[in-house]
Amino acid sequence: QVQLEESGGGLVQPGGSLRLSCAASRNIFSINVMGWYRQVPGKQRELVASISSGGTTNYADSVKGRFTISRDSAKNTMYLQMNSLKPEDTADYYCNALAPNAQGFMVGSWGHGTQVTVSS
Repeated sequence: QVQLEESGGGLVQPGGSLRLSCAASRNIFSINVMGWYRQVPGKQRELVASISSGGTTNYADSVKGRFTISRDSAKNTMYLQMNSLKPEDTADYYCNALAPNAQGFMVGSWGHGTQVTVSS
């Protein structure tokens, strides 16, 4: 299982920017897919963006053109650059990793989350 730790959340005004970080406990190229999810109270957790070990990215329609997912292999860290933030982006953001365990089975891991609040 991969240990994940998010950071970078906070309070920002509408139109502002934040960068979230997710530090992984192992080489991120050994992780099949990493992603950012978000959740607001009373709603299901939803995928925001993902990046595969090969570098293929995927975004929710609601964040396309505003958010960018990336990674730094030297730091084993994934990022989410969030620009032009809107109040509806307010949520708890979670890092997720899907990777094979020692037995070769794919296992999903979650971080503890970081809160993002977009408000004036």
